[in-house]
Amino acid sequence: MVRKKRRMFDIDMPEDMPAERSAEVPNPPGAETPAAAPETKTFPAGKVGDPSGAARRRGPMATAIGETAHSARERQEIEARIRAENDALAHEHVRLKRLGLVLESIPLEAIDTAKLVRDRKPGADPELEDLKASIVSIGLSNPIRVEAAGQGRYELIQGYRRLAAYKALLAETSDAEAWGTIPAAVMPEGEGIETLYRRMVDENLVRKDISFYEMAQLAVDYAADPATPETDPDRAVALLFKSARYQKRSYIRGFIKVVERMKGILAYPEELPRALGLALAQRLEEDPECRAAIAETLKGWEGRTVADELAAIRQQLGVEAGAEEDTRAAPKPAPKRAGGSKAKTSFQLNRKEGRARCTAADGRLEIRLPRDFSTIDRRRLEEAVRQMLDRLE
Repeated sequence: MVRKKRRMFDIDMPEDMPAERSAEVPNPPGAETPAAAPETKTFPAGKVGDPSGAARRRGPMATAIGETAHSARERQEIEARIRAENDALAHEHVRLKRLGLVLESIPLEAIDTAKLVRDRKPGADPELEDLKASIVSIGLSNPIRVEAAGQGRYELIQGYRRLAAYKALLAETSDAEAWGTIPAAVMPEGEGIETLYRRMVDENLVRKDISFYEMAQLAVDYAADPATPETDPDRAVALLFKSARYQKRSYIRGFIKVVERMKGILAYPEELPRALGLALAQRLEEDPECRAAIAETLKGWEGRTVADELAAIRQQLGVEAGAEEDTRAAPKPAPKRAGGSKAKTSFQLNRKEGRARCTAADGRLEIRLPRDFSTIDRRRLEEAVRQMLDRLE
């Protein structure tokens, strides 16, 4: 005969049993009165020494189930907090990316520069070497700005020279790990063409060396761009240079005449000083023969310098060097200004080493050129400076 095993289960019993229960139940008829039960000491349920406490009555299975349920609740609470934090971070990331404040490392070959017409003169940039040296030394302090164009492509909005410097460094070193990508703030796709042009223009306005001719050229190119809504260069100035003062916008409109009528004739149009350029624009408006006369003078003049070209323009206009406000090519005495401040005269010269930037002020003459003057023999450098100062007497 097979006996079935009985399984024992731990059963939770009530916490407290009345101590006087036996006294409340009457004896059956004919039964003797039981002797008084010895006095027993009671303990709070679950305390040490309590023979009927919950700690003794609660079995291991029930304890494990309770602990598992408690751990599950804690895990759910932690996961809920993590999800909430991740959602908040994701929303913040999307917000910053829409503002163009999220930086990404973009491959150089994925960046196009055709959407916006640049206000850069074609040819070698004499300042590129200085920018490359700075990037190699301290890194790129200001990332470029691009617009997402889809399918892994990007359109450059700001930072043409910085991008050119990275491309040059990559070509020179073949170090794709260091120069194959560039830090960029990515704008979302679909921003209006007018806004993109404004972003580029506002960045370029802080450039100290940008000329009125270059700004006028940008207005002309903007009006000629079929993607823009404006076809009049004069009205394009108001759109592009909204951040500039009214007087400056008026000067840019004056240079538009020079851009439109002297294209292909001048080799150094961006070197035109403001006053000389405005005088040329006025003469072109009054005398249609002026353009042809200047073109004839400069025709076939190979190897002419900035000074040669400006002298030819002045001769045709009948003005002398220094007669107009010339702050870029022809230095003139620096008069004292009201309030004790000193005026400065600055100009630039094209050299084989690059563009020399010269600044003259009261008691100071500064020449900046991409060349290491410390490598020149001291006596030779001293003699050259002496001769220059003697010629200024």
